[in-house]
Amino acid sequence: MSMKSAVVIQEVPDVTAPTRPRLNRALVVFSFLSIYLIWGSTYLAIRYAVETIPPLYTAGFRHLTAGTILLIWCLAKHLSPTWAQVRASIIIGAFFFLIGHGTLHWAEQKVPSGLASLLIASEPIWVFLLTAITARQWRWNASLLAGIFLGFGGVGLLMGRSALNSGPGVLVGSLAVVLGALSWSVGIVYSRRSHLSGHPLLLSALSLLAGSVQLLLAGTAIGEYRGFSFASVSVRSWLALGYLILFGSLVAFTAYNWLLEHYSPTLVATHAYVNPIVSVLLGWLFAGEAVTLNVLFSTAMVIVAVMLVDRGMARLQQAS
Repeated sequence: MSMKSAVVIQEVPDVTAPTRPRLNRALVVFSFLSIYLIWGSTYLAIRYAVETIPPLYTAGFRHLTAGTILLIWCLAKHLSPTWAQVRASIIIGAFFFLIGHGTLHWAEQKVPSGLASLLIASEPIWVFLLTAITARQWRWNASLLAGIFLGFGGVGLLMGRSALNSGPGVLVGSLAVVLGALSWSVGIVYSRRSHLSGHPLLLSALSLLAGSVQLLLAGTAIGEYRGFSFASVSVRSWLALGYLILFGSLVAFTAYNWLLEHYSPTLVATHAYVNPIVSVLLGWLFAGEAVTLNVLFSTAMVIVAVMLVDRGMARLQQAS
Protein backbone atom coordinates (compact mmCIF):
# COMPACT_ATOMS: atom_id res chain seq x y z
CA MET A 1 0.00 0.00 0.00
CA SER A 2 0.90 3.61 -0.31
CA MET A 3 2.98 5.04 2.48
CA LYS A 4 4.39 8.00 0.64
CA SER A 5 3.96 11.11 2.72
CA ALA A 6 6.66 13.43 3.98
CA VAL A 7 4.56 15.98 5.85
CA VAL A 8 2.44 15.52 8.95
CA ILE A 9 -1.11 16.28 7.87
CA GLN A 10 -3.10 18.67 10.02
CA GLU A 11 -6.03 19.71 7.84
CA VAL A 12 -8.66 17.70 5.98
CA PRO A 13 -8.05 19.51 2.67
CA ASP A 14 -4.33 18.70 2.85
CA VAL A 15 -5.07 15.01 3.47
CA THR A 16 -7.24 14.68 0.42
CA ALA A 17 -5.70 17.16 -1.99
CA PRO A 18 -4.37 15.15 -4.93
CA THR A 19 -0.81 15.63 -6.03
CA ARG A 20 -0.42 16.22 -9.74
CA PRO A 21 2.93 14.95 -10.95
CA ARG A 22 3.55 14.37 -14.64
CA LEU A 23 2.08 10.91 -15.14
CA ASN A 24 1.53 8.69 -18.14
CA ARG A 25 -2.09 9.34 -19.12
CA ALA A 26 -2.63 5.82 -20.48
CA LEU A 27 -1.35 4.30 -17.24
CA VAL A 28 -3.64 6.52 -15.18
CA VAL A 29 -6.68 5.56 -17.29
CA PHE A 30 -5.79 1.86 -17.16
CA SER A 31 -5.33 1.99 -13.39
CA PHE A 32 -8.67 3.67 -12.76
CA LEU A 33 -10.47 1.28 -15.16
CA SER A 34 -8.87 -1.63 -13.29
CA ILE A 35 -10.19 -0.59 -9.88
CA TYR A 36 -13.55 0.44 -11.36
CA LEU A 37 -14.36 -2.54 -13.61
CA ILE A 38 -12.22 -5.42 -12.37
CA TRP A 39 -13.05 -4.86 -8.72
CA GLY A 40 -16.71 -4.54 -9.67
CA SER A 41 -16.56 -8.04 -11.17
CA THR A 42 -14.70 -9.59 -8.24
CA TYR A 43 -17.83 -9.65 -6.06
CA LEU A 44 -19.38 -12.26 -8.35
CA ALA A 45 -16.08 -14.13 -8.54
CA ILE A 46 -15.91 -14.26 -4.74
CA ARG A 47 -19.43 -15.67 -4.62
CA TYR A 48 -18.45 -18.46 -7.01
CA ALA A 49 -15.15 -19.17 -5.22
CA VAL A 50 -16.66 -19.57 -1.74
CA GLU A 51 -19.25 -22.03 -3.05
CA THR A 52 -16.78 -24.89 -2.53
CA ILE A 53 -13.71 -23.26 -0.90
CA PRO A 54 -13.87 -22.02 2.72
CA PRO A 55 -14.04 -18.21 2.69
CA LEU A 56 -10.95 -17.28 4.71
CA TYR A 57 -8.93 -19.89 2.85
CA THR A 58 -10.24 -18.45 -0.43
CA ALA A 59 -9.00 -14.98 0.51
CA GLY A 60 -5.78 -16.40 1.99
CA PHE A 61 -4.87 -18.52 -1.06
CA ARG A 62 -5.76 -15.59 -3.31
CA HIS A 63 -3.47 -13.10 -1.63
CA LEU A 64 -0.70 -15.60 -0.83
CA THR A 65 -0.35 -16.48 -4.52
CA ALA A 66 -0.53 -12.88 -5.70
CA GLY A 67 1.83 -11.65 -2.99
CA THR A 68 4.38 -14.38 -3.72
CA ILE A 69 4.40 -13.55 -7.44
CA LEU A 70 4.89 -9.87 -6.70
CA LEU A 71 7.64 -10.58 -4.15
CA ILE A 72 9.56 -12.72 -6.67
CA TRP A 73 9.25 -9.88 -9.15
CA CYS A 74 10.55 -7.43 -6.55
CA LEU A 75 13.51 -9.63 -5.67
CA ALA A 76 14.36 -9.90 -9.36
CA LYS A 77 14.45 -6.09 -9.43
CA HIS A 78 16.70 -6.12 -6.34
CA LEU A 79 14.10 -4.44 -4.15
CA SER A 80 14.38 -5.18 -0.45
CA PRO A 81 12.07 -4.01 2.34
CA THR A 82 12.96 -2.13 5.47
CA TRP A 83 11.72 -3.25 8.88
CA ALA A 84 9.46 -0.19 9.02
CA GLN A 85 7.82 -1.26 5.74
CA VAL A 86 7.34 -4.81 7.00
CA ARG A 87 5.78 -3.57 10.25
CA ALA A 88 3.42 -1.20 8.44
CA SER A 89 2.47 -3.93 5.95
CA ILE A 90 1.46 -6.25 8.79
CA ILE A 91 -0.89 -3.58 10.12
CA ILE A 92 -2.24 -2.75 6.65
CA GLY A 93 -2.63 -6.46 5.90
CA ALA A 94 -4.85 -6.80 8.96
CA PHE A 95 -7.08 -3.84 8.06
CA PHE A 96 -7.30 -4.55 4.32
CA PHE A 97 -7.24 -8.31 4.11
CA LEU A 98 -7.85 -10.08 7.41
CA ILE A 99 -10.80 -7.88 8.37
CA GLY A 100 -11.66 -6.10 5.12
CA HIS A 101 -11.56 -9.08 2.75
CA GLY A 102 -12.07 -11.79 5.36
CA THR A 103 -15.49 -10.45 6.32
CA LEU A 104 -16.46 -9.93 2.67
CA HIS A 105 -15.53 -13.47 1.60
CA TRP A 106 -17.26 -14.93 4.66
CA ALA A 107 -20.40 -12.87 4.11
CA GLU A 108 -20.77 -13.76 0.44
CA GLN A 109 -21.68 -17.29 1.43
CA LYS A 110 -25.09 -15.73 2.21
CA VAL A 111 -25.08 -12.15 0.94
CA PRO A 112 -25.75 -11.61 -2.81
CA SER A 113 -22.75 -10.13 -4.60
CA GLY A 114 -24.68 -7.03 -5.70
CA LEU A 115 -25.85 -6.28 -2.17
CA ALA A 116 -22.32 -6.75 -0.83
CA SER A 117 -20.94 -4.28 -3.36
CA LEU A 118 -23.54 -1.67 -2.42
CA LEU A 119 -22.62 -1.94 1.25
CA ILE A 120 -18.91 -1.65 0.42
CA ALA A 121 -19.76 1.52 -1.50
CA SER A 122 -19.97 3.37 1.82
CA GLU A 123 -16.16 3.30 1.91
CA PRO A 124 -15.53 6.89 0.65
CA ILE A 125 -17.81 8.25 3.37
CA TRP A 126 -15.87 6.35 6.02
CA VAL A 127 -12.61 7.60 4.50
CA PHE A 128 -13.72 11.20 4.86
CA LEU A 129 -14.98 10.76 8.43
CA LEU A 130 -11.85 8.91 9.55
CA THR A 131 -9.58 11.42 7.81
CA ALA A 132 -11.32 14.26 9.62
CA ILE A 133 -11.05 12.45 12.95
CA THR A 134 -7.34 11.69 12.59
CA ALA A 135 -6.60 15.23 11.39
CA ARG A 136 -8.75 16.68 14.21
CA GLN A 137 -10.12 19.12 11.71
CA TRP A 138 -13.80 19.19 10.77
CA ARG A 139 -14.87 21.29 7.80
CA TRP A 140 -18.27 20.93 6.24
CA ASN A 141 -20.38 22.14 3.37
CA ALA A 142 -23.82 21.33 2.02
CA SER A 143 -22.57 18.69 -0.44
CA LEU A 144 -20.65 16.82 2.24
CA LEU A 145 -23.53 16.79 4.70
CA ALA A 146 -26.04 15.75 2.03
CA GLY A 147 -23.72 13.01 0.79
CA ILE A 148 -23.10 11.57 4.25
CA PHE A 149 -26.78 11.51 5.21
CA LEU A 150 -27.85 10.16 1.81
CA GLY A 151 -25.13 7.49 1.87
CA PHE A 152 -26.00 6.23 5.32
CA GLY A 153 -29.67 6.39 4.36
CA GLY A 154 -29.01 4.15 1.36
CA VAL A 155 -27.05 1.67 3.47
CA GLY A 156 -29.79 1.73 6.10
CA LEU A 157 -32.43 1.05 3.44
CA LEU A 158 -30.43 -1.92 2.21
CA MET A 159 -29.96 -3.25 5.72
CA GLY A 160 -33.56 -2.64 6.70
CA ARG A 161 -35.25 -4.18 3.68
CA SER A 162 -33.00 -6.09 1.30
CA ALA A 163 -30.92 -7.73 4.05
CA LEU A 164 -33.83 -8.54 6.37
CA ASN A 165 -36.01 -9.94 3.58
CA SER A 166 -33.35 -12.01 1.81
CA GLY A 167 -33.25 -15.04 4.06
CA PRO A 168 -31.43 -16.22 7.20
CA GLY A 169 -27.88 -15.07 7.71
CA VAL A 170 -28.06 -12.20 5.23
CA LEU A 171 -28.45 -9.49 7.89
CA VAL A 172 -25.47 -10.74 9.90
CA GLY A 173 -23.47 -11.10 6.71
CA SER A 174 -24.41 -7.57 5.67
CA LEU A 175 -23.21 -6.21 9.01
CA ALA A 176 -19.94 -8.06 8.46
CA VAL A 177 -19.56 -6.40 5.02
CA VAL A 178 -20.06 -2.95 6.57
CA LEU A 179 -17.41 -3.80 9.18
CA GLY A 180 -15.08 -4.77 6.35
CA ALA A 181 -15.71 -1.46 4.54
CA LEU A 182 -14.89 0.42 7.73
CA SER A 183 -11.72 -1.61 8.24
CA TRP A 184 -10.57 -1.02 4.65
CA SER A 185 -11.12 2.71 5.16
CA VAL A 186 -9.00 2.63 8.32
CA GLY A 187 -6.29 0.95 6.27
CA ILE A 188 -6.43 3.70 3.65
CA VAL A 189 -6.08 6.45 6.23
CA TYR A 190 -3.30 4.60 8.07
CA SER A 191 -1.37 3.97 4.84
CA ARG A 192 -1.40 7.69 4.08
CA ARG A 193 -0.25 8.65 7.59
CA SER A 194 2.44 6.00 8.07
CA HIS A 195 4.99 8.25 6.33
CA LEU A 196 6.73 5.45 4.49
CA SER A 197 7.91 5.46 0.90
CA GLY A 198 8.90 2.60 -1.32
CA HIS A 199 8.31 0.86 -4.61
CA PRO A 200 4.55 0.23 -5.12
CA LEU A 201 5.11 -3.41 -6.14
CA LEU A 202 7.14 -4.12 -3.02
CA LEU A 203 4.59 -2.49 -0.73
CA SER A 204 1.79 -4.41 -2.47
CA ALA A 205 3.67 -7.70 -2.09
CA LEU A 206 4.35 -7.15 1.59
CA SER A 207 0.78 -6.23 2.52
CA LEU A 208 -0.67 -9.07 0.42
CA LEU A 209 1.63 -11.62 2.05
CA ALA A 210 1.02 -10.28 5.55
CA GLY A 211 -2.72 -10.36 5.01
CA SER A 212 -2.65 -13.85 3.50
CA VAL A 213 -0.77 -15.31 6.47
CA GLN A 214 -3.25 -13.74 8.86
CA LEU A 215 -6.21 -15.03 6.83
CA LEU A 216 -4.86 -18.58 6.64
CA LEU A 217 -4.07 -18.65 10.35
CA ALA A 218 -7.53 -17.29 11.18
CA GLY A 219 -9.20 -19.81 8.86
CA THR A 220 -7.29 -22.66 10.46
CA ALA A 221 -8.07 -21.39 13.96
CA ILE A 222 -11.82 -21.45 13.29
CA GLY A 223 -11.60 -24.92 11.73
CA GLU A 224 -12.07 -24.27 8.01
CA TYR A 225 -9.81 -27.23 7.28
CA ARG A 226 -12.39 -29.65 8.67
CA GLY A 227 -14.10 -31.44 5.83
CA PHE A 228 -12.24 -29.47 3.18
CA SER A 229 -10.34 -31.15 0.37
CA PHE A 230 -9.02 -29.84 -2.93
CA ALA A 231 -10.83 -32.66 -4.72
CA SER A 232 -14.17 -31.23 -3.62
CA VAL A 233 -13.54 -27.84 -5.22
CA SER A 234 -15.64 -27.25 -8.33
CA VAL A 235 -14.24 -26.07 -11.65
CA ARG A 236 -16.21 -22.83 -11.30
CA SER A 237 -14.62 -22.13 -7.91
CA TRP A 238 -11.13 -22.81 -9.27
CA LEU A 239 -11.72 -20.48 -12.23
CA ALA A 240 -13.12 -17.81 -9.92
CA LEU A 241 -10.13 -18.11 -7.60
CA GLY A 242 -7.76 -17.82 -10.56
CA TYR A 243 -9.56 -14.69 -11.73
CA LEU A 244 -9.36 -13.19 -8.26
CA ILE A 245 -5.62 -13.89 -8.07
CA LEU A 246 -4.68 -12.62 -11.51
CA PHE A 247 -7.02 -9.70 -11.97
CA GLY A 248 -8.45 -8.87 -8.54
CA SER A 249 -5.16 -9.03 -6.64
CA LEU A 250 -2.26 -8.71 -9.09
CA VAL A 251 -3.66 -6.24 -11.61
CA ALA A 252 -6.28 -4.22 -9.74
CA PHE A 253 -4.61 -4.08 -6.33
CA THR A 254 -1.29 -3.03 -7.83
CA ALA A 255 -3.10 -0.34 -9.82
CA TYR A 256 -4.88 0.73 -6.63
CA ASN A 257 -1.60 0.93 -4.75
CA TRP A 258 -0.01 2.97 -7.55
CA LEU A 259 -2.95 5.38 -7.59
CA LEU A 260 -2.69 5.92 -3.84
CA GLU A 261 0.93 6.90 -4.40
CA HIS A 262 -0.16 9.75 -6.66
CA TYR A 263 -3.75 10.70 -5.83
CA SER A 264 -5.79 11.42 -2.71
CA PRO A 265 -7.47 8.49 -0.89
CA THR A 266 -10.88 10.08 -1.40
CA LEU A 267 -10.38 10.30 -5.17
CA VAL A 268 -9.11 6.73 -5.39
CA ALA A 269 -12.04 5.58 -3.26
CA THR A 270 -14.43 6.76 -6.00
CA HIS A 271 -14.16 3.24 -7.41
CA ALA A 272 -16.83 2.46 -4.82
CA TYR A 273 -19.56 4.17 -6.85
CA VAL A 274 -18.69 2.37 -10.08
CA ASN A 275 -18.13 -1.08 -8.53
CA PRO A 276 -21.78 -1.46 -7.39
CA ILE A 277 -23.14 -0.80 -10.88
CA VAL A 278 -20.83 -3.40 -12.39
CA SER A 279 -21.48 -5.89 -9.59
CA VAL A 280 -25.27 -5.55 -9.57
CA LEU A 281 -25.38 -5.91 -13.36
CA LEU A 282 -23.15 -9.01 -13.39
CA GLY A 283 -25.02 -10.58 -10.46
CA TRP A 284 -28.28 -10.10 -12.31
CA LEU A 285 -26.93 -11.37 -15.66
CA PHE A 286 -24.96 -14.41 -14.49
CA ALA A 287 -26.17 -15.36 -11.02
CA GLY A 288 -29.86 -14.56 -11.22
CA GLU A 289 -29.68 -12.10 -8.32
CA ALA A 290 -32.88 -10.14 -7.91
CA VAL A 291 -32.75 -6.47 -8.82
CA THR A 292 -35.73 -5.04 -6.95
CA LEU A 293 -36.93 -1.44 -6.84
CA ASN A 294 -35.42 -1.21 -3.36
CA VAL A 295 -32.02 -2.30 -4.68
CA LEU A 296 -32.20 0.14 -7.59
CA PHE A 297 -33.26 3.01 -5.33
CA SER A 298 -30.55 2.18 -2.78
CA THR A 299 -27.97 1.95 -5.57
CA ALA A 300 -28.89 5.42 -6.78
CA MET A 301 -28.80 6.81 -3.24
CA VAL A 302 -25.37 5.40 -2.45
CA ILE A 303 -23.80 6.40 -5.77
CA VAL A 304 -25.16 9.96 -5.60
CA ALA A 305 -24.02 10.15 -1.97
CA VAL A 306 -20.44 9.27 -2.85
CA MET A 307 -20.45 11.75 -5.70
CA LEU A 308 -21.68 14.46 -3.32
CA VAL A 309 -18.96 13.62 -0.81
CA ASP A 310 -16.36 13.81 -3.56
CA ARG A 311 -17.73 17.16 -4.74
CA GLY A 312 -17.84 18.47 -1.20
CA MET A 313 -14.19 17.56 -0.68
CA ALA A 314 -13.26 19.30 -3.93
CA ARG A 315 -14.97 22.48 -2.71
CA LEU A 316 -13.07 22.32 0.57
CA GLN A 317 -9.83 22.09 -1.38
CA GLN A 318 -10.75 25.10 -3.54
CA ALA A 319 -11.62 27.13 -0.45
CA SER A 320 -8.37 26.30 1.34
